[in-house]
Amino acid sequence: MPEGTDDPALSAAEELALARLALAEGDLRHAADHVAAAIVQAPTLPELHETLARVAAASGNDLELFPLGHHAFVGAVVARAHLLAAAGRPAEGLDLLAAATGYAPGVDWAGVPWVTAPELPERLDPERTARILMQLCAAVPDPVPRRARDPLRPYLTLARNAITVHPGHSLLLGAASALARRVGEVTLAVTWASRGVRAQPSKLGEVWLGYAYRSAGRTRDALAALGRAVGHDPDDLAVYADIAGTLADHGRLDEALDWIDRALARDPTFDCAVHTAHRLRFLRDGDVAHLVALADFIRDHPDDSHEHGDLAECCRSRPWLGQVTPAGGLMLDALRQALAAEGAARVAVRLDALEPPSAMRTVAAAVPGLDVEVAEVADPDPREPRRATACQLWRYDGTTVAPTLPLPSGEATERIRQLAHPAWPHPPAAYDAAVGLATLELKDLLRLLVHPPAAPPTGLGRVLAGQDPSLWVRCVQVWACLGLLHHRTDESWAESTRRRVLVQLVWGVEDWITEAALFALITAAWVEPAVRPDVARVVAERLADVAAVARERRVPIAASLAHLALATPAVDAATIALAHELLGDTSGRPRRPGPLARLWRRLGALLRHP
Repeated sequence: MPEGTDDPALSAAEELALARLALAEGDLRHAADHVAAAIVQAPTLPELHETLARVAAASGNDLELFPLGHHAFVGAVVARAHLLAAAGRPAEGLDLLAAATGYAPGVDWAGVPWVTAPELPERLDPERTARILMQLCAAVPDPVPRRARDPLRPYLTLARNAITVHPGHSLLLGAASALARRVGEVTLAVTWASRGVRAQPSKLGEVWLGYAYRSAGRTRDALAALGRAVGHDPDDLAVYADIAGTLADHGRLDEALDWIDRALARDPTFDCAVHTAHRLRFLRDGDVAHLVALADFIRDHPDDSHEHGDLAECCRSRPWLGQVTPAGGLMLDALRQALAAEGAARVAVRLDALEPPSAMRTVAAAVPGLDVEVAEVADPDPREPRRATACQLWRYDGTTVAPTLPLPSGEATERIRQLAHPAWPHPPAAYDAAVGLATLELKDLLRLLVHPPAAPPTGLGRVLAGQDPSLWVRCVQVWACLGLLHHRTDESWAESTRRRVLVQLVWGVEDWITEAALFALITAAWVEPAVRPDVARVVAERLADVAAVARERRVPIAASLAHLALATPAVDAATIALAHELLGDTSGRPRRPGPLARLWRRLGALLRHP
């Protein structure tokens, strides 16, 4: 349903003019439709409410002019709310306004005089008011972003007025505290929640007080309140998870896990505890097995009590778990130097060894005329596949590389431009998103690997094209390989075309395509437990080969393949140790490459606010 921000519909003033014309002709249905459309665009406009009152008077306050139903129009819902309030049924009106706010939280649906009138709470049952505030809290983030808080402030005024009328109502005080906390009024939230607990101690009241204390930075008080909540109801395991999360946020992982183990001892399938347990164990030791187990739990329990973000939180910003790993090397250093110089000087680069073909092609396309000199081609020859393959994507003339395949179709080009992205919540989410490529032909998916289209004219595309075109190329290659996972899914894995092609790509010429294909195989292992031993074996063999080659010459993709190994389900301990050795790291913590931190900050802002 349109919210009126960028809709090409008539303006509110034009809709109201049409409503008045319809009124003059006695056409109440069309008058009501135009009023509802105007509400979507200007919900607090005084002229709108005057016209709505005229429609109500002419129809005898006929609520059915603004019908409710399974697909009710939000303008009709809000208009009906105002009519209910005018008819002496404000509680029902507030229910509908709260529903509209849940649908479109950024619109000022409640910024009208009757909602904020000091006398309104005298006409409302305080428990009904509390339930309405709780309904609002369930529909908005905690906390609400600062820029989105103003539409909720009329409800906060309602809460203040209600507490003035009912100062000792514990449920109302707690629900009002929850709303105050969400809109940044933390001190007020603590005050109200404290009063609620004093008026009537309860589990819910202590939970609200604990959350208020936590938002105020009073961790000890928060833990004490949540502990009292457990005392009220030892079987509410969600509170155990809240205590564990609070402890973990302050680096007290062992205590946090003790609380989670207590919860799991009571119910080993309780979703909040399971999600929190796997997240905390991953934070403790960095073992991706915890995240894989969490992904398995999510897949096997699709009807959890509510949404959880633990898996996405753990994967966010981590190489290959939540984002493409940016490439490095002298060619890309030269590319970034040339882009920074904006053509002011001719850039030349002398390579001690040949770099991946995708890197050579990307830089050549982005910086025409770049002077490149390759000192030597070291052994083992990087121009040769690491194993015999029928899937040759590159051919060399000396040190000059070119694709062996023709251009992809226009449909494939457009589809990948719409879908390719440098980040995803977690590997199973990337797999699900790639289903949009399922109808592309195999030949097109392979052609996209060596003929990536230009970045789209979006904010994200412009940043990538202007600051690091290589990252866009890697995005295309990653998503094309994810698309391969959806090719002929009726074939059993071991004999499937998708497995055969991806494995051949993994063992082809050392290239960014190697990384993309390996990530696709690893993603398959995340979503399909039966293929994990096979994928783990491929990863182990490929990483061992990289380590062997690295003893003879530099391998530009070695670090990225090490990160991929650390993201692989069921990989053996020796491969994990080898991955850490290749990374020069024994901490077990995936690291984002430092030189591109500024670019990732810009990309992160775009991903949050496209």
